[in-house]
Formats: sequence, structure tokens, C-alpha cells
Amino acid sequence: MEKKLERTRKRVFAGVCGGLAKYFGWDASKVRLLYVLISILSAAFPGILVYIILWFVMPEEKLSWKR
Repeated sequence: MEKKLERTRKRVFAGVCGGLAKYFGWDASKVRLLYVLISILSAAFPGILVYIILWFVMPEEKLSWKR
């Protein structure tokens, strides 16, 4: 099975953190928390800008009837 980096449809805002979590096999809640912490605590990490760029660059997850 091929892994694809896609925004997930199970989203809180745009599905970026959920898509990253699915790609790496991590828990989506922990990815969201880590992303927020890094964005707040690091002045060198422009979190909102990176999130917006990923929102437009990452394709949205396609609906699949196969399970």
C-alpha cells in the first residue's frame, strides 16, 4: 500500500495536522498539541504561515468506497 501525504477529512480546521499524523502513524491529537506548542514557544517557527502553505499544497484525502 502506498502512503500519501494528504489532508484528512477527519479534521478540526483544515486537516493538515490530521494528515501529517496519518502519514507518520501518530495520534492526531498529539500532533496538533505539538504543533501548537512549537508555534507558540519558538519565535523562529512561523506556525500559521507554514500551516496555511500546507493547507494549499497538500491535496485533500479522496473518498474511498473500498475498505
